[in-house]
Amino acid sequence: MLKDGNVLIGKSGEKELCILPKMANRHGLITGATGSGKTITLKVIAESFSELGVPVFLSDIKGDIAGTCLPGTASEKLSQRLSNIGISPNEFKYKGFPVVFWDVFGKDGHPIRARIQDIDPVILSRMLGLSEVQEGVLSLALRIARDKNMEVIDLKDLRVLLNFVGENRKEYTISYGNMTAQSIGGIQRSVLQLEDQGGDKFFGEPAFDINDFLQVDRLTGNGNINILHAVELFKEPNLYATFMLWLLSTLNNTLPEVGDLDKPKIVFFFDEAHLLFNELPGYMLTKITPIVKLIRSKGIGLFFISQTPSDIPNEILAQLSNKVQHTLRAYTPADQKIVKAVANSFRTNPAFNTEEAILGLGTGEALISFANEKGEPTVVEKATILPPQSDMGVIDGATRLMALARSPFNGKYEEGVDRESAYEQISADMATKAEEEKKLAEQKAKEKQELEEKKKKEAEAKEKAKAELALQKQKEKEEKEAAKAKAAKEREEERKKKNSLGNKIGKKVENKVLNTAVNQGAKAVGKIFKNLFK
Repeated sequence: MLKDGNVLIGKSGEKELCILPKMANRHGLITGATGSGKTITLKVIAESFSELGVPVFLSDIKGDIAGTCLPGTASEKLSQRLSNIGISPNEFKYKGFPVVFWDVFGKDGHPIRARIQDIDPVILSRMLGLSEVQEGVLSLALRIARDKNMEVIDLKDLRVLLNFVGENRKEYTISYGNMTAQSIGGIQRSVLQLEDQGGDKFFGEPAFDINDFLQVDRLTGNGNINILHAVELFKEPNLYATFMLWLLSTLNNTLPEVGDLDKPKIVFFFDEAHLLFNELPGYMLTKITPIVKLIRSKGIGLFFISQTPSDIPNEILAQLSNKVQHTLRAYTPADQKIVKAVANSFRTNPAFNTEEAILGLGTGEALISFANEKGEPTVVEKATILPPQSDMGVIDGATRLMALARSPFNGKYEEGVDRESAYEQISADMATKAEEEKKLAEQKAKEKQELEEKKKKEAEAKEKAKAELALQKQKEKEEKEAAKAKAAKEREEERKKKNSLGNKIGKKVENKVLNTAVNQGAKAVGKIFKNLFK
């Protein structure tokens, strides 16, 4: 509730403990053990800022903050609590507040979507659980998409972009830098894991307009309390923490510099803040810390909610001036060391021992130190926190549907849009390339076939010529052999003819000789006989 224009959180005796609206951008911290009352404190602060006309954003991890849209109900316990801190029933009014429900998955609130190209690569890398090297490759891939006028809106765009870059990485090495297949493959696996976690619901269009968080209710003038239904989202702690970081970063990048205002433009509650910093690489912390330091000049107040201040890095803890510390439990030496460190972080109040007070606080009690007019932390006070004015609990489906129907954003984000983006462009390019490659392959196959047919014909012609040549040679050989045989025959015949003529001549000679011999012999015999018978 408000008191003299200030945000009244609790009372210590007669002393009222208030957050000064103009000091809300000095940020704040709400810590304490489980069940110590942190959620009640969160609600009280959120309701008061809403009543001041300041919009609020917070997450509903257990589903029990949704009742903020309904008036609280007086009970004996609450009445006694109000009486103990000196607030009369006339001062404290139970009432509901203007609530706008949001849900990344679009089930229990308006969907919240973002285009991948609009998300800082550092945050996107945290969401995907990438290494520093993989983050660099992812940044290069997104830069290539920008240079080629390709919009990367959802995860299917990112997948096809990574495939495209992977297949053509040698082409981009000189202009953009080295991108190994291993790094690209690792990013692809992380994208698939994010899809399995339901992260694909977050990426798309219509993209969420962060200015919708900055609205006030037209009827009451109260700031809208934007409640993120995070029951399902919180089951994936890394996705939840990175989503919250994205919202914070978007606020910082969107809102203009305004300096110190009389009251903040919006108060942002980061519940379960330890999840943001768990296993956070050093290079990422160096990029997140400046956001927390500089966002105050945008008129934004941040409240981190966690179990102990040690959940928050010292660089960020030093920026938190408004502190509410609920009870802590010290069962181990490590716990005792934390309690001592927390006690030492407050300005000492001589009225009590801070360390003992932390361990002895009851439910709804807290140690409080807020920034004063000069921005300095006040002396720590032991106080009782006010009860919330709205209902503390879950709501039924009908009540939620009525709140969504009355919302000024009803129908703005419900229907997703899937327009032409990198997926369609690259797919079309790949189809064109595939068609060109097909035609080229067909042309090459045709040319190859023609070449083979030409070679075949040439081979056939060569074989035919070879056969004809062989046939010609055979014919010539046969003709030569025939001529040779004919010549030999002719020679034989000539020989025979000569032999026959020789024989005839020889016969004649022989006969002549014989006849001569006979004649001569006869003459000789005759002569003998003649001589005998003389």
